[in-house]
Amino acid sequence: MAYKNGELTEAEWEIIKAVWDNQPCAAPAVQEVLNKKTGWSYSTVKTLMDRMVKKGLLKQEKIRNLILYSASITKQHARKTEILRTIKRAFDGALTPMMQFMLENNLSKKQLAEVEKIIRKQKSTSSQVHKSQEKEKK
Repeated sequence: MAYKNGELTEAEWEIIKAVWDNQPCAAPAVQEVLNKKTGWSYSTVKTLMDRMVKKGLLKQEKIRNLILYSASITKQHARKTEILRTIKRAFDGALTPMMQFMLENNLSKKQLAEVEKIIRKQKSTSSQVHKSQEKEKK
């Protein structure tokens, strides 16, 4: 079964983050990393990881009797999918109301300054790309 919908459960997020940080890794290593945070047993972690392989979230490689896991999806892809899912559910898919909500409710002055810097940089980059495309048309 291929990973289609892009939605990870809370448990899958915990597993995939541990795998990203330690890949390739065996299930006991992941369980050790997560034990303090989650209290999950080895069998719980192994079951979750095997389900994630079936969903296409993880890949496994067998070396004799050792199974090593690595991520099939990137952090960037997982984060993008999660953000888009949240925007769709909470803001009917509209980005502007989400940004307005974030700006009005959750940012410190320092964070707001960082966002302004990112926006200025993005505007500059977009402007340069647009000018380049216009030159190519001529």
